[in-house]
Amino acid sequence: MPTQALLPILLLCVLLLQAQGGLFNRNKKPITWPNTDIKACEKNVFQDMCRRHCEDYRDCQENNICCLAYCGNICMNTL
Repeated sequence: MPTQALLPILLLCVLLLQAQGGLFNRNKKPITWPNTDIKACEKNVFQDMCRRHCEDYRDCQENNICCLAYCGNICMNTL
């Protein structure tokens, strides 16, 4: 194939990629913002508490709240 034909073929390939959404168009997850209703934990948080993660107060058992700690949202006893 002559070298004169390679440049138009390359240009055509680049234009087709741009028409399809570009070279680096990946399926990205939508940004989810943290729930602002969850407050920081008032009591000291220990490492073993970080096993009980939650997203809402309904994820926790009775007499527990969902609060924000250094390891994420955790269920903490209110008593």
